[in-house]
Amino acid sequence: MANNRALKPQSWARLLPFLQWAPSLNGRVLRADLLAGLTNAIIVLPQGVAYALIAGLPPEYGLYAAIIPAIIAALFGSSWHLISGPTAAMSIVVFTSVSPLAEPGTPEFIKLALTLTLMKGLFQLALAMARLGVLVNFVSHSVVIGFTAGAAVVIASSQLQNLLGLSLTTDGTFIDNWLQVALHLADTNLYSLTIALFTLTLCVVIRKLRPRWPNMLLALILASMLAWLLDPGQQHIALVGAISASLPPLSMPDLSLNNISSLGSAALAISLLGLVEATAISRAIATRTHQRLDDNQEFVGQGLSNVVGAFFSCYASSGSFTRTGVNYTSGARTPLAAVFASLFLLVILLLFSDLIPHLPIPAMAGLLLVVAWNLIDFHHIRLIIRVGKSEATVLLATFFATLFVALEFAIYTGVFLSLVFYLKRTSSPRIVTILPDPDSKHPFFISAEHKRLPYCPQLRIIRIEGSLFFGAVNHVQEYLQQIKEPRLLIVGNGMNFVDMVGAEMLVQEAKRRRAAGGDLYLCNLKEGVSRFLKRNNLIEELGEDHIFINKGKAIHRIYDQLDPAICQTCTAKIFQECHIAPPAGTR
Repeated sequence: MANNRALKPQSWARLLPFLQWAPSLNGRVLRADLLAGLTNAIIVLPQGVAYALIAGLPPEYGLYAAIIPAIIAALFGSSWHLISGPTAAMSIVVFTSVSPLAEPGTPEFIKLALTLTLMKGLFQLALAMARLGVLVNFVSHSVVIGFTAGAAVVIASSQLQNLLGLSLTTDGTFIDNWLQVALHLADTNLYSLTIALFTLTLCVVIRKLRPRWPNMLLALILASMLAWLLDPGQQHIALVGAISASLPPLSMPDLSLNNISSLGSAALAISLLGLVEATAISRAIATRTHQRLDDNQEFVGQGLSNVVGAFFSCYASSGSFTRTGVNYTSGARTPLAAVFASLFLLVILLLFSDLIPHLPIPAMAGLLLVVAWNLIDFHHIRLIIRVGKSEATVLLATFFATLFVALEFAIYTGVFLSLVFYLKRTSSPRIVTILPDPDSKHPFFISAEHKRLPYCPQLRIIRIEGSLFFGAVNHVQEYLQQIKEPRLLIVGNGMNFVDMVGAEMLVQEAKRRRAAGGDLYLCNLKEGVSRFLKRNNLIEELGEDHIFINKGKAIHRIYDQLDPAICQTCTAKIFQECHIAPPAGTR
């Protein structure tokens, strides 16, 4: 029956996006995803604990947030390499949003953090339902490259103390990390430095000699063995240490209206930050894998991961730069790697928790340095700097903002600058004077400046290469008023859009020229522009007989209106009509 139609395959793929990549699974892909997942599970152990402490939560909550959200986001998101979980930015924002309402670490604080997570997920799902994924199109390629490079430097800087075996108290910022390391450089632990450099070197060598081998996992295992040989008494090399092993317990956020109201603005801000962070990371990886992303689907994946996570003791999650970088560099092929990473993390916690204390933290720091290096896209950085000043400015501003201000503001800085440069370009469209090419046998128009052709003293033909909207009106109007020729023909095939302000400017210019004995004409208008002028009755004011289909008909019609006395003394003779007969004029 018509009312019981089954969902089309495309609809199923939209509801269950993992159906799109499931057919690509085979033995080789599963093996690559298994190895990438195992490496990721080991890497996230100390990271999850650290992020939970930053957020003001018990350590195990960082691991919970690395398990459930990663599975949901992988199955329902768009990117094949993005892994969600706790991040530095999310942890900081959670702490600053909830700490004014409750004491960090208390049951009340935990409930409010889960409430914030649930609200964040609901906001993200609402944006997905409204199909506002297009918003991330304002995050330009230069912003993504600059943000990625800056985040890589931040990640590397955060690992300096672990690399050198220092125990420092810092505020987590780029400047303070380097300042504290510089002040305590003399206290460097040579055991830790040896393990870190050994791990880093092994990663590079194995990847170069045996690119198909799991270089990070092998390096971590061998580094752990070296740490045991160098420091059997475990007195000189910091280890991960014991972690409470348990499944993510069920939880219930605090849904009282008072708390929802108190967290509303923070939830909206954190939801937008999470989406920008996740899409920026997924795009950064997509520039290398050439995967086509669906931003709305990514919104769905992020929203669902936070909504579901809120009921499994997971605080706010987003795309993780570090875990995504490890996932990509470890050779992951599909989102199943994120699922494997979560399952391996559960298995490690439940069955192999005795091994966790023996993992050397300096070895993980060495791995994260490799990840940070791989995140910097030197090729595209060189290209962007070579392309032009505006794109290079956006890249550098985003990069330095990532280092010196809050992570979310770094992205906003890049987006804002991108919009400023875009508006600057569109508000000053290029205007070119065009004339028939005297060397061509056919009517072919070229730029007058290109061959330094003479102008007709009575008619100027220009092409506006850009939309005529309110932001560009002033620039175009100033240019038109500087044109001394009484008659002006505007070729409109470069104008994709004209708004009311732009159309009224054309009417005013036509009236000004007619009052001075000249006129204004239009030709080659695009269908959308013509429709707009007709719909708003502006054709009548411009004159229907002043709008032509093409340049040839326009010139033929305008030529008869020129002053024949001026034509008789003119030596330019740039139009075909100039060689046939004088203008009708006053004949």
